[in-house]
Amino acid sequence: MYKHRWMLAACTIILMVMTTFLPVSAQAEKVLYVGGTQSLTGPFAEDSAAVLAGIEDYVAYVNETKKLAPWRSEKFPADVKLEVLWRDDELKPPKALSIYEELKAKGMLVGRISGSPIALALKDRLWEDQMGATSMASGSYLLTPPQSIFTYYPIYTDSCAAIADWFKANWKESRKPRVAYLTADNAMGRSLEIPEMKAYLENIGYEFVGTQYVPLVPTSPPTTQLTWLKQKGVDLALGVMINPGSQPTVKEMVRLGMGPHLEYHMTFGVALPGHAAVFAEAMGELGDGYVCAGSFRSLDDIATPGIKFCSDLQDKYRKGKRISHIMYEAGVLEAMIQVEALRLAMQKVPFDKLTPRAVLEEGFYQIKNLDTGDISSTPLTYGKGDIEGVDEIRIDQVQKGKSVKVGSSPVRHIYTKK
Repeated sequence: MYKHRWMLAACTIILMVMTTFLPVSAQAEKVLYVGGTQSLTGPFAEDSAAVLAGIEDYVAYVNETKKLAPWRSEKFPADVKLEVLWRDDELKPPKALSIYEELKAKGMLVGRISGSPIALALKDRLWEDQMGATSMASGSYLLTPPQSIFTYYPIYTDSCAAIADWFKANWKESRKPRVAYLTADNAMGRSLEIPEMKAYLENIGYEFVGTQYVPLVPTSPPTTQLTWLKQKGVDLALGVMINPGSQPTVKEMVRLGMGPHLEYHMTFGVALPGHAAVFAEAMGELGDGYVCAGSFRSLDDIATPGIKFCSDLQDKYRKGKRISHIMYEAGVLEAMIQVEALRLAMQKVPFDKLTPRAVLEEGFYQIKNLDTGDISSTPLTYGKGDIEGVDEIRIDQVQKGKSVKVGSSPVRHIYTKK
């Protein structure tokens, strides 16, 4: 009997010693999920697919190297593996709600917003659960506290304010410039219509004329809307559109002789996601004069560390299926933010004690000056009640068929938090 006990104890000790010397991969694996709901069906499909690719490639990089970026010295825990978990919400709020509950039940500790309808459907649920989330949407509705949805580019109103600042600084006439909204007819586009935005425009010297709406994806040219702007003498039209809306709008502007360099001088400027780099690639010189604020550098700008990183990721993990859409950068950013929130939380909370609240409070809220290699316009900083990560807005214009940076503006924080 004693002999059996001795042999059992000896075996146990041997197993413990062997386990100690086994590589981490051979031991019990700790897994954390990143990703979340995507809109791979519908008008945001191209953007969302690029975001998902960026998330997948960044996660593969962290798992392989345990590095967080080539320019960073911190490491991700060696004994923790990341997995990308996602579902297609088809930009349908009810489906997004069910996906959120499914992923939360699987142990997801971070969330994701794929579009304005999804943000409006999920924002209160996320706060109730104290779940931090990254967001491809960036409307003023995210700033109504309490919130736990974090952005990596400016909200739409602040981006449009940046265009207004830039246009006004270059205005040469003695009269007030006339401004109107030419925006998508959905929650994203209508998020411009807040009293604070109109007040800001008037306070910096504009005459506000009114609003015209264009379907998110027009089925016919917006001739009536553009003619109305022309009749009202509008100098600057501001909006929030995706490229499937802005491209046909500008084509019709050109046909009607409207543009900063055409017979009727009018500048059309949009907030992201009307990305100038995507627009220029599709439109060429036909799109000259188009302005976008809050977007990203072109993916061929490999002199920028973050853009070179995106290129290197695709060289390694996306051979033969390279993504050219600029929202690949957004996917890398979202993964960076989610992974950083998880990493910071694990410095304060044991792995087996992690909860969405712990990741929100000890992760997202603790992100300060996160260096993204200049993918975002500034390093990212978050905190409780501080969800807008950047404090400067990049402004691009299409010139000679290329997206060109023409200026930048501080984030004005147009929206007054209630």
